[in-house]
Amino acid sequence: MSLRIPAGVSLRMPAGLGGAALLLLPAVIAVAQEPAPVLAQARTPEGRAILLRLQFRKGLSVEGKALPKAFLAKGADPTGWVAFEGLSPQGKRWALSALFPDDQWRQEEVRHTVRHPEVESVWTLAALFTGHGQNYDRLMAENPDLPEKLREGDTWRIPRNLLSADLGGAGRGPDRSQPEDELDDEARVAAYRALLSFGEDAQGKYAAYRMRKGEALYSSVVIRYTDRVDPKGVNELADLIAKRSGIADVRGIQPGQLVKIPVAYLADPFQSEGSSGLAEEREVRAEVRRTARVEAGPKLKGVRIILDAGHGGVDPGARANGLWESDFVYDITMRVRRLLEQETEAQVSSTIRYPGLGFRSRETIRTPSRAAEILTSPPFAVDGESPSAVSVHLRWVLANDLFADFRRTRGDAQKTLFLSFHADSLHPSARGSMIYVPGAALVPSTFALGGAKTGRVAEARRSSHVAFTGREKLQGEARSRQFSEALLTALQKDSIPVHANRPIRNVIHRGGGKWIPAVIRYSTGATKALIEVANLTNEDDATNLRDPGFRERYAVAVVNAIRAYYRK
Repeated sequence: MSLRIPAGVSLRMPAGLGGAALLLLPAVIAVAQEPAPVLAQARTPEGRAILLRLQFRKGLSVEGKALPKAFLAKGADPTGWVAFEGLSPQGKRWALSALFPDDQWRQEEVRHTVRHPEVESVWTLAALFTGHGQNYDRLMAENPDLPEKLREGDTWRIPRNLLSADLGGAGRGPDRSQPEDELDDEARVAAYRALLSFGEDAQGKYAAYRMRKGEALYSSVVIRYTDRVDPKGVNELADLIAKRSGIADVRGIQPGQLVKIPVAYLADPFQSEGSSGLAEEREVRAEVRRTARVEAGPKLKGVRIILDAGHGGVDPGARANGLWESDFVYDITMRVRRLLEQETEAQVSSTIRYPGLGFRSRETIRTPSRAAEILTSPPFAVDGESPSAVSVHLRWVLANDLFADFRRTRGDAQKTLFLSFHADSLHPSARGSMIYVPGAALVPSTFALGGAKTGRVAEARRSSHVAFTGREKLQGEARSRQFSEALLTALQKDSIPVHANRPIRNVIHRGGGKWIPAVIRYSTGATKALIEVANLTNEDDATNLRDPGFRERYAVAVVNAIRAYYRK
């Protein structure tokens, strides 16, 4: 990489850190559609010149080859670029002071001056100075007069109680834990409901909630108590609730603040007594408790599993933080397939294949795959020649056809499982896995796929029409919730992040309407779930998904969950 050095740039480190940041070097070559990384050259206390690199949404890293051992955390690899997390407390302080020489390190706070607004963000500042990007809402609350979009020259306060312990502060990372986190899904929802009271004023009926320490309006009210999770919907409803509650600034909400949530926006579990939504919720919960598990043993003998990886081909799915949905969830799906084939006796099929890759997983995913095909007869290419809805519908058509064949050969209909893997692009305050199940109230009694959406494949002639009784709808949601609970347990056991508040949902509320994805809405599998592995707009989630080790751990957790589910 060639570097251009601007004239007249000279940077000095604060006294006592034993060196000087000499030159600021903006990189000429930028990552596609992202700002170029900012490079700074600094000298260590021993006088060695070292490069530091600040990347958009990826944070700070340091050239490791000449880095003093005292600047490295235990076990850190000094070859190549060393991530900020791989530095010792002394190394972190040195790196920040070298990159941001205008910052003032006071006893009670750090005053950070924005120098590179094109690559800095509130999340980045929170990650670097407080130890965790999830502290961004607390950091914004400490700087209520500053816009979220950083401006050059603005000064952000990082108080000592928020500053990370590595930097001499009292911070211990984000405090997002709540007593409800250790509960199962039904008990957790019940506990959240118990925190509400209902009232009415001149503007109508509302549910009242008192904010707790460490909570934010976006995540602890909107995402928890309503079915909104997409950024636009969450932001709009947060603004509406703030105005309804007389809150002038959502950043400055203190513990104990009364928040009024209009009843019309509440999710079914939180509706008032006597409502149809709450009655349906309770009916499903009762069905979950009544439904007995199906035994298949650790080898999953007699279980029929269909795996679906969302999007693919010309449709990369959600995009954020330099990642795209399709290839990364395909990789996890292929890892699940491999583990099931190697370790169990389950009969496993996939709905989609990438021709250039087959059913293999990858350690490195550099660019979006451009070719994918739904494995119908004949295969249906996801190439943009037909509406995207065709490839979406053919997934459940194919799966239903495979399930029908399984049942015809005397397979146990209760041992059929359909899993679709995806990655979300939600409000950045949401982190971890979320699982969608087919809400009984939104599954149709009958549905037939129109001719324009069948792709003229053989499976469509046999399996493009579905019919469900009321009992089948209820059982479908109940069994799917049971599996989802098993998956959450397996993920948490391996410390894989799970969506806070309500990780299992039976509806998507977006664009003014309520719906559930077609792949589980029309699936005839006894158990079906759409798994949102991660939220791409959350930088911690994106970092995880980029790591092949994480993708393998995730696949192992899925297989462990399937085994646990088919065990009485």
